[in-house]
Amino acid sequence: MAEERAVLLVNRRWPYIGAMVAGLPLLAFFGKSLLAGSAQQDHHTDPRLQKAYRLEQGGWTYVHLEGSPFDIGFQHGYLLAPEIQDALQAIQLQDVHNTKRDWEFFRKTAREMLWPQIDAEYQQELQGIVEGLKAHGVDLEISDVVARNAFEEVPDYFVPWLNKREKSQNAPKLVAPGNCSSFIATGSVTQDHKIVIAHNNWTGYLAGSRWVMMFDIVPTRGNRILMDGFPGVITSDDDLGINSAGVMIAETTITQFEGWDPKGKPEFMPSRKALQYANSIDDYVRIIKEGNNGGYANDWLIGHRKTGEIAYIELGLKHTPLWRTKDGYFISSNFARDQKVLAEETPAFDDKDLSSSPNARRVRWEELMRQNKGHIDVDMAEQFLADHYDSYEKKPQADERSLCGHADTSARGVRQWQWEPYYPGGAVQGKATDSSLAANMSLRARAGHPCGADFLARNFLDQHPEYDWEKPVLRDMKAGPWTTFTAGQKSAQ
Repeated sequence: MAEERAVLLVNRRWPYIGAMVAGLPLLAFFGKSLLAGSAQQDHHTDPRLQKAYRLEQGGWTYVHLEGSPFDIGFQHGYLLAPEIQDALQAIQLQDVHNTKRDWEFFRKTAREMLWPQIDAEYQQELQGIVEGLKAHGVDLEISDVVARNAFEEVPDYFVPWLNKREKSQNAPKLVAPGNCSSFIATGSVTQDHKIVIAHNNWTGYLAGSRWVMMFDIVPTRGNRILMDGFPGVITSDDDLGINSAGVMIAETTITQFEGWDPKGKPEFMPSRKALQYANSIDDYVRIIKEGNNGGYANDWLIGHRKTGEIAYIELGLKHTPLWRTKDGYFISSNFARDQKVLAEETPAFDDKDLSSSPNARRVRWEELMRQNKGHIDVDMAEQFLADHYDSYEKKPQADERSLCGHADTSARGVRQWQWEPYYPGGAVQGKATDSSLAANMSLRARAGHPCGADFLARNFLDQHPEYDWEKPVLRDMKAGPWTTFTAGQKSAQ
């Protein structure tokens, strides 16, 4: 039965992938045990797991976590052990291939630079993930789990900064990517004059096909959280989330951002902390800026359903401008809007090039907001996320410029992100909610392309063997239906 908590996949085993990447065995860091049955514990007898459960719905895995920081981590690691193991295989392959640095580099970075900057509460949660994995037979070290949590900021922000600082010879060209597309609206823009927020996760299909966790987290301190996420990561990381205090958030990354503070806090921690502890827009802005390291630099769209106010903070490293309103909208698709951020922190980005993916989607968002002012609701938001209009070509065309991104169809690629022609990436899922849904701690989500199209890995690789390096872990990404999730649900709705 779907409502039974025993849907833990305890006996599920994932195949050993023997592919070699840059001379390293892909699973060398896993140790001796791969979901060894002898190491598994019966969750009915472990008090740390009594309040936790998982269920499958609409292509997503819904996970309820509750308790102390360590217990939340333990539940996370235990319930999602197979998915965490699988995701680590994919991320290790991707990070080693792209940076040309071995996995030990990422582990060392996690140990020496990131771990000391993490608050004790989240150190406990991360250690809990390690212990939960071990209880389910997956032997990882804390450095593996921390490196996994930093899979967005270390390879795309720290490594380029480090290469430049060390004047590394023959280093691969790495740039901060553009992930996601989003809007938030309120007042006269929406049908009921309350907040509507929606978000597409844009990323490579290698990671994106696995970005289908829905976390319901009840911590002993702070607010309840409902957010989408990735196996083994303590924050949404793509992001769309709501909390029980009425805060609603989404973000998109800032294309070609440059900057890093090695003494700052890893971005995955304040983004989780802000959603957990913010009771207002001011709280969220304050917490997200604390110890900002410049990693995974984002434009954050923030709303507070109790006041109807929305805000937009451009979280650079040097500059963090903030806009807010109770009657209007903010749109975001990986472009910087503040002139100081453009000039000093994204100097390579051309905000006048309307053929680029960030700017073409910016134009389309503006069109949709103007055309539908006063009528926007969650149903319409879902249609926006599935939109295939190319504003530069001025015609319907599913490609890297459409809000529902399909870069794998484009011979142009996205040079601003170092995405080569036909790169297997684009919009990998969508989420939307409004003030009324959020008051019930609910949101709507669709796994896979928001338009409903499927990506089939074998067919793609047959046509594009240049991406065969992804073959060991690239998998199908099939779209599910739009699905409603509610905090505390015990079965599929």
